Amino acid sequence: MKILLASFFSFVACIAYCLCVNMRGWKMVWASLGGAIGWSVYLLFGFANHDIFQYFMASLAISVYSEIMARVNKSPATGFLLISMLPMVPGGGIYHAMEYAVSGNTGRFVSVGLHTFAIAGALALGVLLVSSTVRLTVTIHRQKRADAPKCSSGRL
Repeated sequence: MKILLASFFSFVACIAYCLCVNMRGWKMVWASLGGAIGWSVYLLFGFANHDIFQYFMASLAISVYSEIMARVNKSPATGFLLISMLPMVPGGGIYHAMEYAVSGNTGRFVSVGLHTFAIAGALALGVLLVSSTVRLTVTIHRQKRADAPKCSSGRL
């Protein structure tokens, strides 16, 4: 029940952000669903007891979902990815790191700042892996189609 409730709130937060950036229609729903899926994956990997791994797995799931929705909706994957990643942004870590920096607590600033940087890196790595794999697969597929023999009449 906890996962469903948290996923619902992620969905609502993504819907609100979609309204702020003027995304409308079904794309708004699909992009927000990606945020709910990402947060669900994050919570489902809670057994790992390491939040950086959780963020990485959620980033992989969101990236795959965004690439699929981009093909289905004939839209750029970036739109779905941007909205779906919203619940994953380590805003609390950034805030606390800056709070420790301003208060002069250098040790905590470095600790929290590096942890937040690692989370951001895990998110970026997940997106990079999926995006690169998709681009490579599409390029190979296009080359195979271009190299395929064609009959002289243009029909097979």
